[in-house]
Amino acid sequence: MASSLVSPSPTSSFISNKKDLGFSAFPSTSQVAIRKWKKQVSKKIVSVMAPQQSERKPATTGSVKTGMTMTEKILARASEKPQLSPGDNVWVNVDILMTHDVCGPGSIGIFKKEFGENAKVWDREKIVIIPDHYIFTSDERANRNVDILRDFCMEENIKYFYDIKDLSNFKANPDYKGVCHVALAQEGHCRPGEVLLGTDSHTCTAGAFGQFATGIGNTDAGFVLGTGKLLLKVPPTLRFVMDGEMPHYLLAKDLILQIIGEISVAGATYKSMEFVGTTVESLNMEERMTLCNMVVEAGGKNGVVPPDSTTFKYLEDKTSVPYEPVYSDAQASFLSEYRFDISKLEPLVAKPHSPDNRALARECKDVKIDRVYIGSCTGGKTEDFLAAAKVFLASGKKVKVPTFLVPATQKVWVDIYTLPVPGSGGKTCSQIFEEAGCDTPASPSCGACLGGPKDTYARMNEPKVCVSTTNRNFPGRMGHKEGQIYLASPYTAAASALTGYVTDPREFLQ
Repeated sequence: MASSLVSPSPTSSFISNKKDLGFSAFPSTSQVAIRKWKKQVSKKIVSVMAPQQSERKPATTGSVKTGMTMTEKILARASEKPQLSPGDNVWVNVDILMTHDVCGPGSIGIFKKEFGENAKVWDREKIVIIPDHYIFTSDERANRNVDILRDFCMEENIKYFYDIKDLSNFKANPDYKGVCHVALAQEGHCRPGEVLLGTDSHTCTAGAFGQFATGIGNTDAGFVLGTGKLLLKVPPTLRFVMDGEMPHYLLAKDLILQIIGEISVAGATYKSMEFVGTTVESLNMEERMTLCNMVVEAGGKNGVVPPDSTTFKYLEDKTSVPYEPVYSDAQASFLSEYRFDISKLEPLVAKPHSPDNRALARECKDVKIDRVYIGSCTGGKTEDFLAAAKVFLASGKKVKVPTFLVPATQKVWVDIYTLPVPGSGGKTCSQIFEEAGCDTPASPSCGACLGGPKDTYARMNEPKVCVSTTNRNFPGRMGHKEGQIYLASPYTAAASALTGYVTDPREFLQ
């Protein structure tokens, strides 16, 4: 990699046992604070052990309370424990369970098998069911899956079922939303301090709201449907500190590709990834969602961003449910910490066939492409389309390869047709896309991100080379097993569409 890419090295030793350290592994903690904290601890130890002390409740006796990370605090609240450490196994009370048309039928089948054909779910208002993956297709089995969801939701009187019946015109379905991870946020199901589980690996997206969010399997989901609980192991936390002013040609997709490139697709296996720093604080909610969305591509159990005024403002008109944000303690122990100077980062791509196969976009300028895909939970949000439109507007040119646009949700689709693009003189994304020669924005869904049935819009049915704003580039991920996928930001995807080659967006963003 070029020298301008800052390679973060762990600034704290790996901690195998938090009890070995009486203070934080976070190096910015001052020595004075450490001495003060040690002094406080010693006082507590003496008072607990002193025989002359009056009898205390069990919760305040025993081992001394140490600092906890955000993830540890959220799981402690959800398991009704005063203190948790990495490796602890606890029964967690679930705040929200989400499932969709791919995994929903299997989860429902397990629930009925284990709890009974006529069993009732633990809480009909805490279950969110969102058909989104294989929707606009004539595939009978895919359509049957949605029918199974509908029947179950009617049986159980599920409050939040975002149904779709008319596949010929998605706008005729007022309840239909689109991609589950974006819809969860837009519909107010994501709240700081809560536990959100979903039968989809990218459920970690919701960590952007300062909550514990992770993907689970059908068996676990079937159990949660019946009990509202799940046994979870508390993950250790990796902290990623990103500081510096974000260059105008970078997006959150570049940041997470940089991180995955540094630690590899296995670098955060069953670990929490906490994102902090001035750069993260400057990101809007949709960009923070992009950051958390791909932690699973590094093997992460969950990603999390400390909630702040940006979070609270986003939630103002989304939810009336009270929530309690939590933050990592100054004394919290992190397994490792990585620091980045984002001002020195360049636009990136992940080359086939792994999300950690990182390269500078400019290093791939000779890679000829066949198509561009802008969509998915990672790159199909309103901000993603505004970013792509900005590149097309700046260039004033037409695309040289087919460019497919798949909004994540109905709301995003409306935004594409109504929101003016800054600096465009009032033009909307749809007008700019049309002038650039892109395909007409498709019906909102997961589209070709997961391949899907053969008639899925923009599916790669032939071995083509694609620049995509999606999250995975494994063989066969978007269809044909010999297809080649370059993961990129909406800026880089749009720039590549204009040239027909993998292109650094700085060619158009001056």
